[in-house]
Amino acid sequence: MNEAAQTLDGWYSLHLLYNVDWPSLRLLEEEELNTLVSELKGFLERQEEVHQKNEGSYSFYNITGQKADLILWMLRPTIDELNTLELEFNKLQISDFLIPSYSYVSIVELSNYLAKDSGEDPYQNEFVRKRLYPEVPKSKYICFYPMDKRRQGDDNWYMLDMEKRRELMRSHGMIGRSYAGKVRQFITGSIGLDEYEWGVTLFSDDMLQFKKLIYEMRFDEVSARYGDFGDFFVGVHLPTDSLSAFFR
Repeated sequence: MNEAAQTLDGWYSLHLLYNVDWPSLRLLEEEELNTLVSELKGFLERQEEVHQKNEGSYSFYNITGQKADLILWMLRPTIDELNTLELEFNKLQISDFLIPSYSYVSIVELSNYLAKDSGEDPYQNEFVRKRLYPEVPKSKYICFYPMDKRRQGDDNWYMLDMEKRRELMRSHGMIGRSYAGKVRQFITGSIGLDEYEWGVTLFSDDMLQFKKLIYEMRFDEVSARYGDFGDFFVGVHLPTDSLSAFFR
């Protein structure tokens, strides 16, 4: 049996995607719509308070295209807290006009493929802690997609020995590092938690960088030979002070 990669696990992660029921929303009186939007603002402002205290984080974006209209990404120390938050969101009046289109459950993750054993507790390392318990940026654009490592015939990631996987991931990681300052990347592990094995969430102020990064990675063996990808969701940041205009 090949050696399994060990992971450091941080905050639990929940991506929620919705379509807006625009025809029903248009039937509301302005006062009713204002009440819905105000309640949603209050929910998001509470998420911002938690974010500022570094007790969790979140993002809220308007998805481009017809796969969804909205994506809400929330991070918390426990899955119980995410369950409570999802229930709270579902009880908002605006949820009567939101149609769930996709969700993804995972955990912020760092693997030991590229880690150096320093002998210290990695959870006490400030750099590691910032990766496991991140402050999600308010970048202009988001890109989210789930992915698997292939398990087909000779192209079976899990049949490679640890040294080979470590070598491949080192090369793969160098591509990501070359986009430092242009793209922020968050990896969440979902084996045993959702349909795919990992979720990847990217942030940038230039959406073109998503295309450039992912295209370049396609030529790396980790993606070219061993990567299988789900749908890609991209969108534009939706700050709370833009909610009234968005729903109206």
